[in-house]
Amino acid sequence: MNRRELLTAASAAAVALAAGTKAGFAKMKMTPPWVWQKEHGVNSPVIKDANPTKDEFKKYPRCPYCGMSRKKFNHTRHLIQYDDGTAEGTCSIRCVAVAFAINLDRGAKKIWAGDAGSDAKVKPLVEVDKATYIYMPGKMGTMTHNRKWAYADAAKAKATGAKTMGFDEALQLAYADLGKDSAMSRKRRAEKRAHMMKKMKMMKMKKNG
Repeated sequence: MNRRELLTAASAAAVALAAGTKAGFAKMKMTPPWVWQKEHGVNSPVIKDANPTKDEFKKYPRCPYCGMSRKKFNHTRHLIQYDDGTAEGTCSIRCVAVAFAINLDRGAKKIWAGDAGSDAKVKPLVEVDKATYIYMPGKMGTMTHNRKWAYADAAKAKATGAKTMGFDEALQLAYADLGKDSAMSRKRRAEKRAHMMKKMKMMKMKKNG
């Protein structure tokens, strides 16, 4: 192929690419964001569930946003039922904030939280609208450096000496803390991975003599 033929082919390819890109942009503009996100974007693994509180640990064993065991952190776990009939479980109100940020077009029909004030080994669920949240800056919570726990008994919540509030205010604080909490989680996980790698390396060296 001579230089003229090469330039002609390149020009034709550029025109075709531009046409394709233009068509792509046109299609993108015509597609509503929620339809595009469902097909291409990040979506949590929500499932249709008319009775999410039944066998919740079997259906929602881990938080889809951080992988934490919901049964292990049952005192801070949350369970969301959306108005489209889907549901999902998180480990904490921190991950509820993440869920709501991702699922912008799903309204929450009902939300439950683990009752941190209960004496039971596995804390019972309480509807967040009926719960009293505590906020304790500097006290570790689940996936957060500022504790936000829900109590079914408002008196028990107040007895902690912490600031008390409703779900909406606690959720706003979860959003405010999200950046610092995420950085903390990344650092801790990196440290754990490094520790595990070091341990595996030492075991390998010991095995090889």
